[in-house]
Amino acid sequence: MDLTSRGKQEVSPHPDLAPRRPSRFAVPPGAVDTHAHVVGARAAMAEDRSYTPPPASPEAYLRMLAATGMTFGVLVQVSVHGLDNSLLLQTLRAHPARLRGIAVIDPAASDESIAELADSGIAGLRMNTITGAGIGLRHLPRYAEICAAMGWHLQFLANAESLRPAAGQLAALSVPYVIDHMGDFDASAGTSSPDWKFILGLVRDGAWVKLSGAYRLAEPPYAATVPFARSLVDAAPDRCLYGSDWPHTGFWGPMPNDGDLLDLLADWVPDDLLRRSILTTNAQRLYGFTKE
Repeated sequence: MDLTSRGKQEVSPHPDLAPRRPSRFAVPPGAVDTHAHVVGARAAMAEDRSYTPPPASPEAYLRMLAATGMTFGVLVQVSVHGLDNSLLLQTLRAHPARLRGIAVIDPAASDESIAELADSGIAGLRMNTITGAGIGLRHLPRYAEICAAMGWHLQFLANAESLRPAAGQLAALSVPYVIDHMGDFDASAGTSSPDWKFILGLVRDGAWVKLSGAYRLAEPPYAATVPFARSLVDAAPDRCLYGSDWPHTGFWGPMPNDGDLLDLLADWVPDDLLRRSILTTNAQRLYGFTKE
């Protein structure tokens, strides 16, 4: 991820303000974008964040969903807001049928505050070992306990290096878990690398995975991601999800158009029926959306 050379005070670029529908396939009704963020213009920024993004309003997010043809969306608590989920929850409450959320909370959060999250549309908790202001894996037992009690799932912004020491804990989880951005892999190492084989093994053994973040992993037109994505789909076609990662926070490379990112699915998943399932059935099942 393109964060290492920038200070936390430097504001990262805006996303492409003219997102479009993909041109290589028709987005099916009921499609779900499972990964995006909202960023508040006036919300406090976590002191230990890794970067500073520009504002990304709920209104701009909904315009992106409409422009790309998505029926439903999943908002993930952005790391720069730390444990302050207020903008996320406000957005979810305004669109209860259309949106779900993934929160980041204090492991010591009260039962009352956790119940409030559930009532607002939260479907899971995110752990983060890549950027600052996240909750790390030392809190995995508590987060797993909360998710089990609430019927939620866990989500990991992590790579093979950070997940490998927790392999035993992951295997013992009683709740579903999702790996962000295809495991944040090193494309130059190839699909035969030990780290990639580890990520692929987790997916084969039951992990869900987001086909997302291609622009962070390879140069445009992102062809280097194709063998990785296809191997994930082969390993677990019923546990693959699509996410735009809008508004592409903390990224200083060539800013992608969200329609171009969606078009990658034509290469990642050439089979039309399977691609439709990834965009609809898989995500609807995990996040509890009602089919249209």
